[in-house]
Amino acid sequence: MISVIDVHKSYTKDKETIRGVSFDVHEGEIFGLLGPNGAGKTTLMQMISTLMKPTSGRIVIDGLTSDKDLLEIHKKIGFLTNEIKLDPLSTPNRLFDFFAELYDIPKAELDTRKQESFERFGIGPFADKKIHELSTGMKQKISIAISLIHNPPIIIFDEPTNGLDILTSKQVTDYLKELKEQGHAIILSTHIFSVAEELCDDIAVLVDGRIAAQGSVEELIALTETESFEQAFFKIYVENHVE
Repeated sequence: MISVIDVHKSYTKDKETIRGVSFDVHEGEIFGLLGPNGAGKTTLMQMISTLMKPTSGRIVIDGLTSDKDLLEIHKKIGFLTNEIKLDPLSTPNRLFDFFAELYDIPKAELDTRKQESFERFGIGPFADKKIHELSTGMKQKISIAISLIHNPPIIIFDEPTNGLDILTSKQVTDYLKELKEQGHAIILSTHIFSVAEELCDDIAVLVDGRIAAQGSVEELIALTETESFEQAFFKIYVENHVE
């Protein structure tokens, strides 16, 4: 459902942030991008979500490309990043209704989706509170509910559990597993080993803008002849990082 084909991204003439990245993400699969800060994960996610254009290469979303089918792509994807800023003076109720209108969701369907989302994430008691009054975890859960309001087949999450407490993080990871079982294609970036190990069917280790290794947790451990996923990552990083 997602094909990234030899994608490059340069912000300046003499430095590439993304250097020839290629991979595919399939229906009912969670694909992980794992790497340290500065590896290029967020840049890559922004290109996949059409917020930024590659310098070269192609990104195909369910057979569509952003140069011809931008509106249709936006209907098919849900994108969440920690950089999303909710209107601090709005409320979860108003935000949910606003984005439902943008996606032309009928009123009866809106009410059902709102009830399901608010119950799942415990938003209900805070539905009419101002966003600036809410905790970081609650804001993140509201962002997830809004990002997936249109039930997109493709989900793109940049660091979905970053900064969350243990309970909220588990709610998010459990939800991602459910979405996978429902057949969604999910791509997520993270620098947290446990999240990648628990959720991802396939993992690309991104080092200095390149995919240094790719495979399941078991395949990456076998490839590096190490005893744990964390050891495998550090070996891949050390062998591929250039100071």
